[in-house]
Amino acid sequence: MRWLSRLLSHATAAGRASAAARSTPSLVKGGSHGFASGGRDGSPAVPREWLRKLWVDELRKQKEAARRWGVGASPGNAGGGAEPSLGAFASSVEAAGQTGYRDCTKIAKLAPLLARANLIIARDIEWVNIMFAFEQESRYIIMDPLFPQSPVGFIREISNVIFRQLLRTRRPFVAEITDAMGNEIFKVRRPFWWINSSIYAEVDGKEIGVVHRRWHLWRRIYDLYLGNRQFAVVENPGFWNWTFSLVDEDDKLLAQIDRNWRGIGFELFTDAGQYAIRFADEGQSHKFALAADVDELHVVRQLTLPERAVALALAISLDSDYFSRRGGWGLPFLIATE
Repeated sequence: MRWLSRLLSHATAAGRASAAARSTPSLVKGGSHGFASGGRDGSPAVPREWLRKLWVDELRKQKEAARRWGVGASPGNAGGGAEPSLGAFASSVEAAGQTGYRDCTKIAKLAPLLARANLIIARDIEWVNIMFAFEQESRYIIMDPLFPQSPVGFIREISNVIFRQLLRTRRPFVAEITDAMGNEIFKVRRPFWWINSSIYAEVDGKEIGVVHRRWHLWRRIYDLYLGNRQFAVVENPGFWNWTFSLVDEDDKLLAQIDRNWRGIGFELFTDAGQYAIRFADEGQSHKFALAADVDELHVVRQLTLPERAVALALAISLDSDYFSRRGGWGLPFLIATE
């Protein structure tokens, strides 16, 4: 990474300066107050305090660049790379002390997938469900709209086959969210529900957040929590409105989930919905592929990585609550059996 190479070059220069200073008579002898010890081969010592300040300064610059250019885009990669920036990661580490979620290693585990401006989640077609009304485990593909040809992750439901047939959309299940290589990043757990559904986000078996659905006759209302703190709410007017906006307590926009129309064939005959999760992409100077058709989203602040994991869990819950239907006995009879 560029910032790491700069850090090493500065450290080398400081080491040479320290070696030159030791050759002068004015060198302070002995002691190691705040200084690193030299190498066994006589290599120059590098001040620890100087390295710490340089590290903090680099993190501060990365965070300022993330605010200015948006997550996933910085002055250095605005020309095309989809490399996740350190903005969301830095915000997550800063917020970890406030939420009680202090394991930075687990937070960093979320970065390769969730430190992106936008995500597209597409559900696979379940042919057995379409033809024979046999409920299958749900499968989803996660894509970056900048590079939709290469999936960045997958979602795979794990559930009991009997519960799937009897309980349908109210069935309990666990879903694994993995990267493109199949390595698990985190899980979501959705227990059986009768009136109001809930879905939990877990990293390495530890719960980091939850989404609770609030009952309403026609509106779609969800409360999103990180630990014991509510950070967002969704109040969708219902009916044919397929945009779910995450807002804070001051009604300021944090993120948005759009359920995209995939065509009359997909919508009538399948459950293969497609969802766009937008974490804010303002400041990106170049857009192409699917991202070219997406308007910029202006948010009051960037969601941390654990909050983004909860938002992704919300997208899965929305698909199960409102957009999953029971299959029919063959395509000609599908509409009659809905």
